[in-house]
Amino acid sequence: MKSYTLGRGLCAFAACVLALGVAGCKSDNEPDNGGIQPPTPEIPVSELTLTNTQRAIEIVDAAVENYFEGTGMAMSRYYNPYNGQKSSELGSVWMYTSSIEAVNSVLKSLKAQKEAGKSSLYDANFSRYSELLSKLVENLDFYAGTYTLTSYTGTNEWTVYGVNRGSGKGAAAVDGILNVYDDQMWIVRELLESYDATGNSAYLQKAEYLTSYVLDGWDCTLDENGNQHGGITWGPGYVTKHSCSNGPMVAPLVKLAEIYKGKSDQITYGVINPDNSRSRETKAKADYYLEMAAAVYDYQMTHLLNPSTGVFDDMMGGDDNGGQIRYETVDGETYRAYVHLNDRVGTAYSYNTGTMISGAAALYRATSDSNYLTDLHNLCDKSFSFFAAPAAGKDGCYTFAITGFNNWFNNVLERGYVEAVDAYPGAGAYAEAFQANLDYAYDNFLYNHMLPPNLLVGWNSDRGRNNMEAMFTFAFAAEYASLAEYQLTK
Repeated sequence: MKSYTLGRGLCAFAACVLALGVAGCKSDNEPDNGGIQPPTPEIPVSELTLTNTQRAIEIVDAAVENYFEGTGMAMSRYYNPYNGQKSSELGSVWMYTSSIEAVNSVLKSLKAQKEAGKSSLYDANFSRYSELLSKLVENLDFYAGTYTLTSYTGTNEWTVYGVNRGSGKGAAAVDGILNVYDDQMWIVRELLESYDATGNSAYLQKAEYLTSYVLDGWDCTLDENGNQHGGITWGPGYVTKHSCSNGPMVAPLVKLAEIYKGKSDQITYGVINPDNSRSRETKAKADYYLEMAAAVYDYQMTHLLNPSTGVFDDMMGGDDNGGQIRYETVDGETYRAYVHLNDRVGTAYSYNTGTMISGAAALYRATSDSNYLTDLHNLCDKSFSFFAAPAAGKDGCYTFAITGFNNWFNNVLERGYVEAVDAYPGAGAYAEAFQANLDYAYDNFLYNHMLPPNLLVGWNSDRGRNNMEAMFTFAFAAEYASLAEYQLTK
């Protein structure tokens, strides 16, 4: 992996400072000065953009060297920068996809800088990061496998990505609960980002194939009024419908609709007719993708939004079939049938609101429907109030939950705020809270080009207990890179 290692002499501009002269978080060790902060000189947006991108590159380069092994790029789940040990446990496909997200984010920030007339970082890094992206996507195939699935409108063979890495390309186990729809959605999201960054049509083709698989899981069974029940289960082997298996698909569907807007490309898909028979319909891709984006968005808004908090609960559960998939026979063919879900339950995770912020921003951009703009304002404001709290003793910093996988979940929320800014400039202040936290950690706790899981507290004093999740490392890099692009465009 040495071929991807960037020289470590990265310039560090003044940190813990937000653009437009807003002060970042103050270290616990700084004098209080009676609560009066000395004036902080403004960092020009152009310099902050360069700093953010350089830090993202520094973190990604170290992560590629530390977490990956061999030409197949097997990714260890953990790495400890203090003892140099990586885990024998490999990351799941979801974790692996976080590396693609970080590389895409760097590529997009490099492009944005070049378009703004600052090409030095682009010239030095875009080509090698495009090559790295190609290798990462190529080696996704270690998670790929093929199986046959009976869905609501037919039975088809699919090649998709399993939760766990297989022994060879295409050899992963993917049947039953061994693949989930949200994993495919994150991959679709990143493949479309890859296409946007590089123009490589192979990424678009793969994204569309997986999109067809995901939408094959859309519950198009009809209620007594002839309306679709809607929603996508967590995976083809589950009956529960989750925020994480619906929200992540909205923005990618809008992006696909925008790619095909004004073009004649068509798509054919399965439908359920009023008499419960199945047939096929053909529609312009631009129309179909936008309609499905709105439908998935509406399902999540009507079923999974908690009105008392303004953010999304985890899932719809309490099914009427004992957790088992129901099937029906129509005209001699077997199809998946409807399973009723009673309850909106579970923890509200930040990423489930983050994806819907991105979705609302995308739908507003595509349709100019003011309802999406209203949703966008509400989701941004209420999510920040719900998930963030001022950090005691660190002015300008905010605490977010970091247990479990929350560090990556919070990255999705940050991405949502950045994507919301064009339509709702007020979301910029929420994005800049992430800038403050990252800069505080970079200034105080950076070790061997890595940030700790707790950005405001630092590494464990027991150096043997500093195993860092790969996906958290890539999440921090992705945040830095997306903030670099934000600083240019805000």
